Amino acid sequence: MSEIISPWIVLLVFFGAQLLAAYAGDFFRRKIRPLREEERADFDVVRAATLTLLALLIGFSAAMAVTRYDQRRNYEEAEANAIGTQYLRADLLPEEDAAKLRDLLSRYVEQRIAFYTARDDGQVAQIATQTGKLQAELWSTVVRATTKGEQTAVIALAVAGMNDVLNSQGYTQAAWWNRVPIAVWGLLGLIAVSCNLLVGYGEYRQSFFTLVLSLIVSISFFLIADIDSPRTGVIRVPPQNLIALSQSMKAH
Repeated sequence: MSEIISPWIVLLVFFGAQLLAAYAGDFFRRKIRPLREEERADFDVVRAATLTLLALLIGFSAAMAVTRYDQRRNYEEAEANAIGTQYLRADLLPEEDAAKLRDLLSRYVEQRIAFYTARDDGQVAQIATQTGKLQAELWSTVVRATTKGEQTAVIALAVAGMNDVLNSQGYTQAAWWNRVPIAVWGLLGLIAVSCNLLVGYGEYRQSFFTLVLSLIVSISFFLIADIDSPRTGVIRVPPQNLIALSQSMKAH
């Protein structure tokens, strides 16, 4: 699901599509091909099976979205730990390089917090540019420190810590790109429309059942889309670990 598609649009589109399908099924039964009484038992089996399949697909998709949400949250914690560890390891470098490294890491944390809280695409692009520049400066600072003196195991520890900082950002970005596949959304929509078509066709008279079914399924889709939308959704990953780290750096 593209990030530009709001979960609210998902709610409205699927709700409208399901209602239209239900009324189309009712129209087909009343005007074109009525449901015969001897077909009722077989039809009820098919309808129940289709509704069960829809429920399973919704549960499967929700599990996918929640797994991706947990992954983004775990990587936020891992990223904060990597930066915090490297901030402490700066003491292993020469004093001048250590001071510069700590300053760069403080600015880097602010950019990472902005990454989690940004909603505008233009702002995200600016953050990515600034993050790339800071990463280059961080790496060059560590490399420069290793060329000033003997390359000891202690210096290697600082270099390894910087690798962890850079890698954690890459893992985080990959997790934010990892979304529920669009094919899954297409299958969900197809099954949901088919279910409502069958429900509309099988009803003897219009009832609130079709409305309630469409609403419940649409809310489920909204929840899945919301969890699966890191920026446009209501449920988001708060950078609480990075914020705590930033406050700790300022108090240091």
